[in-house]
Amino acid sequence: MDLERAYDRLLENPGVVLLLGGIDTGKTTFGIELVRRAAAAGISAAIVDAEVGQSTVGPPTTVGLRLCADIQELTRESLLVADELGFVGNITPRGHLLPLVAGTARLVAKAREAGCPMIVVDTTGYTSGINGQSLKYHKMQTVRPDFVVAFERGGELEPIVGISHRFTPAEVLELDVAQEIDVRSAEERMSFREQQFQSYFATGTSRWRVKPTVFMPTLPPEFDMRLLDALVVGMEDGKGSCVGIGVLEYDASEDFLRMVSPVTEGVRGLRLGSIKIDTDGRSKGPVDMRYLFRSE
Repeated sequence: MDLERAYDRLLENPGVVLLLGGIDTGKTTFGIELVRRAAAAGISAAIVDAEVGQSTVGPPTTVGLRLCADIQELTRESLLVADELGFVGNITPRGHLLPLVAGTARLVAKAREAGCPMIVVDTTGYTSGINGQSLKYHKMQTVRPDFVVAFERGGELEPIVGISHRFTPAEVLELDVAQEIDVRSAEERMSFREQQFQSYFATGTSRWRVKPTVFMPTLPPEFDMRLLDALVVGMEDGKGSCVGIGVLEYDASEDFLRMVSPVTEGVRGLRLGSIKIDTDGRSKGPVDMRYLFRSE
């Protein structure tokens, strides 16, 4: 199917549209254009961005929901600020399938509650192997898409397209990846991620002392607070929603942690992520939480 026919088909029957494809296949560009066309046709639409490493809505490490009815001009810049977030805690789905699937499903439900007939769900390029297939299968089971749009380069999506046909009632639209799509290097993808983190923290940050009792998972007795320095955390409101992210900062002089974040209100608990960054967005590497907590 060509692009124009795909747009026409989806606009004729607004519903939940799940975008599947590998890295740099044009999913995000297609999704934004679909929402733009929906708005032009008077169809209320939302984007649920589950691309945790190359986020369009909200900062990396999160799933972001953007309700698009009030956006005058739909651009990537206008999508940056999320209406709601789901914290995943890393920039890759590997090892984080449950929070990624649960967060995506919850935000799709929020978009439905908001009365959006068109909900576009962007996903990561993690499509290969058993874990990639399992991630997409469980996402389809929880999101319940009306349409699956598969961006294929060669036969890389055949297993997942087959799963879509056999295990869901969704209508599957298969599109060839356009030849003009740029394939970015690992360095370019890292640079984009750093810019997204940077943009998030550039809105202004505050610092305040954090009690060791507010974390999930709960810190064990005599836990070494230094191990959490520079760790990304999700800021939860106690009602099931993430209101933002922050970075922990260890104060060696008094042995305590500070939170560094643009969010200052509505926070009741902090979920520990598994990646460290500075507030300029530069990565300090992943963290093995099992090692930190000396547990399985």
